Parts: sequence; structure tokens; C-alpha cells
Amino acid sequence: MTRKLEGKVALITGSGRGIGRAIALKLASEGARIVVNDLDAEPAQEAVQAIREAGGQAVACVGSVTAPDFAERFIGTAVSEYKGLDIIVNNAGYTWDNVIQKMSDEQWYAMLDCHLTAPFRILRAAQPAIRALTKAEAEAGQRVVRKVVNISSMAGLFGNPGQANYAAAKAGIVGMTQTMAKEWGRMNVTVNCVAYGLIKTRLTGSAAEGSTANIEGREIKVGVNPDLMAMMEKSIPLGRGGTPDEAAGAVYLLCIPESDYVSGQTLMCSGGLTGL
Repeated sequence: MTRKLEGKVALITGSGRGIGRAIALKLASEGARIVVNDLDAEPAQEAVQAIREAGGQAVACVGSVTAPDFAERFIGTAVSEYKGLDIIVNNAGYTWDNVIQKMSDEQWYAMLDCHLTAPFRILRAAQPAIRALTKAEAEAGQRVVRKVVNISSMAGLFGNPGQANYAAAKAGIVGMTQTMAKEWGRMNVTVNCVAYGLIKTRLTGSAAEGSTANIEGREIKVGVNPDLMAMMEKSIPLGRGGTPDEAAGAVYLLCIPESDYVSGQTLMCSGGLTGL
């Protein structure tokens, strides 16, 4: 049986851990060749190894998506390693919360840089490569549909207390998605967005022990208070938070041929929750 993404080249930011890793494994299981990215080399290489052990193809492009040279390195890795570029998933991200009167400029710009500026730079760097591939295919009488999936959040659609920075960035990626769908349609590229609700990862695990994650030299508090988590899950029609594999499924839907005429859309992956 032919796999739905056989031979495609997929680039996924933040794919060494959590949702991004699940996306990478899912797309690889359907035949895509993966460019894995993570801030740190160890999780990136572990994801690459997991894909290879399962019979897939993957390479790593390690580094921060906010680095000025990252976008060119990321796109360049796909082109040099696989001579192609079919799917881009802008997934990398984290939260750094505070109420607005206590939020620093550093917190504000960190979220915009990661969730909005980085995807902008990646898509800007990808355009010449996609244009060249599309032109060559047209001259050969071929039509290839490419896919961009940007990751937003329910916070970006409805707001969330303590997340003015994150919500603003995630709202911005929805606007950019709709614009890019209009700009890139002529190159046969669909551009869509997935807005996640509560997905259980290391960043949303129990905060009972005051755990933190080191992100670009900053110790960022991660996790959710168990009582708050229970209350949040009760508000979800399906009665629970989602898994990384379920989150990956939503991205997968927008990468397969069945969604070739779906563009400029935001898909909520939230267990039935339609507001915050």
C-alpha cells in the first residue's frame, strides 16, 4: 500500500520533543523524509534515530528558530540533503507568562520572536526554493501541491489571562496564514493553521515540583497546577487533554492529498472546546 506522503520532504521546527516529535514520527511513518529541529542536539538526534529505526529518513538541523541565520540553514538543509521541499510545519514554541503590568519587554519580544518572526523568516527563506521547484515542475507538465502548517493556539483565537504576549503572537500567525494562503496559492501551496487546546506535554505537565525548562539560557517555569489542570479538563467536552499523537494527527490531516483544496483555514484541535 502506498503511503500518503511517500518521498515528500517535511521540515518541522521544535521536533525533538513533545508535539513536534510526534508530528515528525507521524509524517515519517507515511513516507516523508524529515528535517528535525530542536534547540538542543541530543533530543534532535534522538528523534532522528527513532525515525531511522522505524525505517524512515531524517536529518537534524539543530539551533534556535530565533537565530538570525536559522531560516536559511533550515531550508538549506532540506534542499542540500533531499533536493526538495514539500511540507513546512512551524511548530517550535513555549510560553512565558505574566499579567501585563508585570510583563517585561524581554518576555513580550521573546514570544513574538519565537512564534511569529521565526515562521515569517522560514517562509521568506523558503519562497525562492519553492518558486524554482514549481517553475521546473510546470515546465515538465507536473503539478505538485505543497503544504505549510502553522501552529497557533486557542489562546490566539480567544485570549488567555497572563498570556498577552503568547496570545498576540498566536493571533498573528493566524493572520499570516491567511495572507500566505493568498500569496502562495499560485505556486500550488496550501497554507493552514492548527490551533491547539490543552495538549499534555512536558510544558503542561504537573507544576507541583516547580519544574523549569532552560530555553535559550532562560529558566522558564513550566507545568500547570494539578488542581487547575483538573478544572481545565472538566471544561473540555471530551473530558481530557489531548496527547501529542492526537495533536500530530491534526497536522497530518492538512499535509495529505485529501486536503489539497483546503487553504487559509484554522483547524481547532481542542477536544471540542470552542472558547476559553
